[in-house]
This record gives sequence, C-alpha cells and structure tokens, in this order.
Amino acid sequence: MHETAILFLEFGAVLLGLGVLGALALRGGISPIPLYLIAGLAFGTGGVLPLATSEEFISIGAELGVVLLLLTLGLEYNADELVTSLTSNARAGIVDLVLNAAPGAILALLLGWGPVAAVAMAGVTYATSSGITAKVLSDLGWIGNRETPTVLSLLVFEDLTMAVYLPVLTTMLAGLSLVSGAVSVGIALLTVSIVLVVALRFGRFIEAFVSSPNSEVLLLKVVGLALLVAGLAQQLQVSAAVGAFLVGIALSGELAEDAQALLAPLRDLFAAVFFVFFGFQTDPAKILPVAGLAALLALVSMITKVVTGMYAAKRAGIARAGQARAGIALVPRGEFNIVIAGLAVGAGAHPDLGALAAAYVLILAAFGPLAAKAVQPLITAIAKRA
Repeated sequence: MHETAILFLEFGAVLLGLGVLGALALRGGISPIPLYLIAGLAFGTGGVLPLATSEEFISIGAELGVVLLLLTLGLEYNADELVTSLTSNARAGIVDLVLNAAPGAILALLLGWGPVAAVAMAGVTYATSSGITAKVLSDLGWIGNRETPTVLSLLVFEDLTMAVYLPVLTTMLAGLSLVSGAVSVGIALLTVSIVLVVALRFGRFIEAFVSSPNSEVLLLKVVGLALLVAGLAQQLQVSAAVGAFLVGIALSGELAEDAQALLAPLRDLFAAVFFVFFGFQTDPAKILPVAGLAALLALVSMITKVVTGMYAAKRAGIARAGQARAGIALVPRGEFNIVIAGLAVGAGAHPDLGALAAAYVLILAAFGPLAAKAVQPLITAIAKRA
C-alpha cells in the first residue's frame, strides 16, 4: 500500500479514536487528557498497535498543538499585564525554582547518578506543563479567575528560566567550555528581551498588520506570525512556546477575541494530538521497574507545586479557593520535562533517567487534570464558606 495512504489511515484512525475517547470523557464528566495519554501508550513504542508511518507527522502536529495552546493563552492578556505580573511574582518564581528543582536533583544525587544527571533531573521536576495547564484552565472554566494571571506569570517565569537552563544543560552534557555556554545563554536572553520590547512598544503596529475583516485572512496571519516567531525562538535556543505566547500578548482587544474564536477548533484538535504523541514516546515495559520511585517523586512534586501556587496566589491577595486552584493547576508535567530527559539520555547521562522521567511525567500529566476536576467541589465549598 502507498505510504501516503497508510499515513491517512493511521492518522484518521487516531483522530477518530480521540473523538470517541473525548465523548466518553464528556459523558463521565472528566478531562479527556488521561485517556489521550493512554491511547498514546497503546499506539506507541512497545504498545498494543504501534504506528510507524504516521509518527513523524503526528510529532509535527504535537508541536503545533503546544504552539496554539500558548498562543491562545497569550491572547487573554496584553504585554503590560505580563510585565506587571512577572515583576510582582518574581519572588514566587524563585520559590517555584527552589522548591521544585530540588526533588529531582536530590534524588539523582542519592541514587549516585552524578552532578550532570542531577542538573537534568532538576529540570524534569521543575517545569510545569504549559500545554496541559492551559487545557485544564480552559476545560474547567478557570481562565477568567483572579488567580489565573498569577498561574500564567509562573508559567512564563518557568519558560524564561528554561531559556537560561537549556543552554546550560546542553553545554554540561556536551562537555563544552563555560564561554560557549555563556554565549548560548546570552543569545537566548537577548531573543526573549527583543520580542518583549517589540510586543510592548510596537504592539499596535503588529495589530494593524494582522487585523482583517475577513476571518480567513485573520486566521492565516495570526497562525503564520505565531509559527514564524516560534520557529525563530526555537532556532535561537528559546522555547517555541514562549515565542507563541509573546505573539499572543502583542494582540489585544477585539482583534484578540476574534482570533481566539477562530483558533479554538484548531487548538483543541492539535492539543489532543500533542497528548497522544506524548504517550507515543513512552515504552510501557520500561515504566514498571521504576514506577514506585516515580510515584514517590511525583507525590513530593505535587506537594511542592501546590505550596508554590498557594504561596504565589496568597501574595497576590487571592482568597483560599483561588489559592487552591492555583496550586492544583501547576501540578501537571509534560513537554519540557520530556525534552530535558531526552537530551540527558541521548548524551548518556544515565541509562535509567529516561524511564524514571517518563513514568514521573506520565503520572503527573494524567493525575494533574484528574486532581483539578476532583477538587473542584471542595474548592467551591471553601469559596462559599469564605
């Protein structure tokens, strides 16, 4: 059979299956994310029915899903709000870094994996999944809540931290000099700064360029600009998600609302593909031996993230119910964590690091949305009591 035909068959079956799983999730009143992850495990390496032909195609779709998720999140806020939020939440961002990087680093050192593996595991346990958290906020109707800007500022702080961390990690893994590492970090910080300045000072010109009374033209311009900036950011060793987010905040007002409405179906489609591809990358056979250790690390990380979110929300003057929502929203791990683990495993940091990271991320990627859904009635009760 022709390769293109096989690709269509496999990708069509994946999308149809996701539709069925989404319908089941709606009927059960739960987030579909855990079901998407399980589907990925079934169709990926070591699964029941591995899909080979469409894997690369689905990989690109997954990356597009993350870009669209962060673009639509950015459309909720403008550049002034982002800078104000980052400035006011800098202390919470540092608390987030210390509390959540420590568990991974400490565990790696206790296991005798060495300092390079410890730095890699620190990144694995530190970064919240922007994609999954964005989906949780959207699914549960938390986007308009008072604590959401605080959550988003922490996510952006983490992404900006990753702009420094990833060049440092890759330098350590490659055994390069301090000068090479410093140059990589400098390029990453300069890129983020330039995009932020453009968004703050020239946002109105960007809006004038993108704006169009025709929905088709508007969609093409917004998505094209987001992908262009995301690609440039990635090329300059900055997260593509950060680039897409900054494009979103450069647009505001009625233009942002129109763009959100147009992007919603595309975002949901490719976000589902992202969660499936995440499961693709995990071999179920390698998870079982490290499942206990991963569960323990996940429990510790859940506690530290909830404490981080509650601390940040409390500093912002948000009530107890909002503090609880902020903490729970930060629990999921996902795309960044897997990228970090993949870099470390590829460089030979430690053979068990990849399996442990995959099991750890899978637990929190699946449990985070379920926990958010489960505690919603409790949070509502707290709010009524207050």
